Amino acid sequence: MTEDDITQHLIDMLGGGHFEVADDNTFFFHGADNKFPFATIVTKDNEFDSASNLNRPGVFRLNMGVSKETFRGLFGEAEPSGIDDTALDRLMPHPVYARMYWVSVINPSAATFETVKPLLAEARKLLASRDGR
Repeated sequence: MTEDDITQHLIDMLGGGHFEVADDNTFFFHGADNKFPFATIVTKDNEFDSASNLNRPGVFRLNMGVSKETFRGLFGEAEPSGIDDTALDRLMPHPVYARMYWVSVINPSAATFETVKPLLAEARKLLASRDGR
């Protein structure tokens, strides 16, 4: 999957939401308020997040926030250790925001993206329900 393929999928699912590009990174919002994204595509390292070595050519990381239950169902109760944050095509806890139940995948294949689609839908629904309160 390319970054453009994933962006198009997310645009198609937004239905009233929108996205913004800032510093070559893309932020996907469920509504027009821009409070907090439900998903991001990050294309390069920065001073706060360099664990994934995104400065490699053609590398990007898809990130999304899921529920505590989903996160624990994927990775267990304890914060996982020994994860290679640079691994391609592997769903993993976000290297910085795992404590906030964010997950990520670097350069997902089509097969991996199919497993991520329900997580993206959950992320959007979860954020929309929080904002609705």
